[in-house]
Amino acid sequence: MKPIFISIYFLTIFSLNTVAQRHGSKSNVIVEDKTLKFIGGIELNNNTSVHSKVGSTNEVIIPNAMQDSGSGAIEEFTSIQFKYAQILNTEVEFIQNKSLYNFIEEWWQTTYRYGGSTKDGIDCSAFTAKLQSSIFQLVLPRTAREQYALCFKIKHDDAKEGDLVFFNTSGGISHVGVYLSNGYFVHASTSQGVCINNLEDDYYRTRFKGYGRIRSNILEERE
Repeated sequence: MKPIFISIYFLTIFSLNTVAQRHGSKSNVIVEDKTLKFIGGIELNNNTSVHSKVGSTNEVIIPNAMQDSGSGAIEEFTSIQFKYAQILNTEVEFIQNKSLYNFIEEWWQTTYRYGGSTKDGIDCSAFTAKLQSSIFQLVLPRTAREQYALCFKIKHDDAKEGDLVFFNTSGGISHVGVYLSNGYFVHASTSQGVCINNLEDDYYRTRFKGYGRIRSNILEERE
């Protein structure tokens, strides 16, 4: 009798699902949770909010304009954009430079190594040089001090994505990163490897020396 009973059971479940789908109603049959999960612990749940387990309990809420399930607007954004919107504490539509954030993701948590320039280990100035070359097609000199000398110095209110940020961590200009937005910058940290920090973090706030923009950027803006 068991085979007959099992067949009848699954036939009944199938029938209930079919009826529910035809009438647009919810059946009492339990359906597997289809929560979308992204890299870095980010999840997209049925309420269209993005949750992150990367050291924060904040939510990045998808704008109302995207919440219409029939619009397909959410498909325009990638998991990388959702991840870095959460990290930078901003709306996902502000993460537009996909090449930049894909580059950061590729190098994320690469170990710091003084004088290094590969995935086996990289230092701060080599990382900024690789990023500027790959994303902005700009050639930078090797050291943080040389990069600082090349830059046109700008004010906080004028800083934008891709500008450099400089620090005095061991005498003079000794550390460099790339500004993103909302006070955040990406860099090769001696303690964490390639990561993102905020200029208002105590350690970096007290050592910050200024923003710099590669001179070729300035020349292009004036033309």
